[in-house]
Amino acid sequence: MRRIGLSVLIGTTIEWYDFLLYGAAAALIFGPLYFPSDSAVAGTLLAFSTFAVGFAARPVGGVVLGHFGDRIGRKRMLVLSLTLMGVATFLIGLLPTYETIGVAAPILLVALRILQGFGVGGEWGGAVLTAVEHARPGRQGFFGSLPQAGAPAGLLLSTLAFLAVSQLPEDVFLGWGWRIPFLLSAMLVGVGLYVRASIAETPAFREVASTDGPERLPILTALRSYPRQIVLATLAIVSSGAYFYVVNTYALAYATASGNFTRPQILGAVLASAALCFVAIPWCGHLSERFGRRTMISAGLVAMALWIFPLLAAIDSGSLLLVVLAYLVSALCYALSYGSFATFIAELFDARVRYSAASISFQLGVLLGGALAPIVATALVARTGGAWSVAVYVAVLSAVSLGAVLLVRRSDVVALIRR
Repeated sequence: MRRIGLSVLIGTTIEWYDFLLYGAAAALIFGPLYFPSDSAVAGTLLAFSTFAVGFAARPVGGVVLGHFGDRIGRKRMLVLSLTLMGVATFLIGLLPTYETIGVAAPILLVALRILQGFGVGGEWGGAVLTAVEHARPGRQGFFGSLPQAGAPAGLLLSTLAFLAVSQLPEDVFLGWGWRIPFLLSAMLVGVGLYVRASIAETPAFREVASTDGPERLPILTALRSYPRQIVLATLAIVSSGAYFYVVNTYALAYATASGNFTRPQILGAVLASAALCFVAIPWCGHLSERFGRRTMISAGLVAMALWIFPLLAAIDSGSLLLVVLAYLVSALCYALSYGSFATFIAELFDARVRYSAASISFQLGVLLGGALAPIVATALVARTGGAWSVAVYVAVLSAVSLGAVLLVRRSDVVALIRR
């Protein structure tokens, strides 16, 4: 289990490093490099739109890789998803800018972002099921949280990388320095593939393969058998996606554009938050084994709905100390729910269709919440002139997710491994 836990943690960390690196670049430099415009707001909106395109591809990746994950095994899809993500990220690091090749630059950027989204869409389900289907009962909450910890770990690495290259002179940073974190992805992916090659297929899939046999079309079976659970799981994750990308993507652009903070200052606050969240998520996953998944998730959703207001107010204050403290508390609020979500969703579906059903539920929820969050937040602030409107938006989505979590019944939960 140590080897399995390490493999899913390292793999998801690399996947999220690649995916979130794009978010930092979209907030800070993709606008002028790939979407030059007389309006800074318009350039930022266009850059965030390509960021959202990756989310649109995630449910597709979840369905396609989930289909084969339910039919031929979790392990093969884990290797494929990591390879796709690594290739796309490396090529972004080589992509010429608008000034060099004109309109072809943003078109190619969008295509590579779609490939990123496709890869991460299949990654989440495979990593989660590899962890929870191997874990013994009573430890599934903790091991299910390890793929979730990959998100702040990836954010930590991508922020560190961007923070390092942002110290370069501005002309060097905009010229080629920003490409270095993208090119480093090739080395990280090699490490991830090496670790994943050593793990075995999960007991739950082996049991399905040897008894019932795989479903011919797992996603259709899932939609017929678990429509209620898919809808509730999708709505349950919406607010977490919105909160995460407002705090860690949109806020980068908002804080620097307002002139309250420099790029290194706001990246430093995100860095501190990601480090704390990385530690807190597995601990919250462990606590879910004692207090229950629904209790932990509900507490986290309430905390996020309330804390988004002081966090955005701290950015408006211009005080670096307040911002760092606000980001640290934010990490704990987020970890409360996110640490339990993977196992919570996996337990809603039978092993025959679990990869497909869990993937489509999670990826649709993140698409509805996370993809639109930076765009909606940018538009709300431009219209209202204040970040309070963004806080209201996140709080409303948190209330929707809380309602969905509370509607999940005990009878909806199935055994992760039939014994």
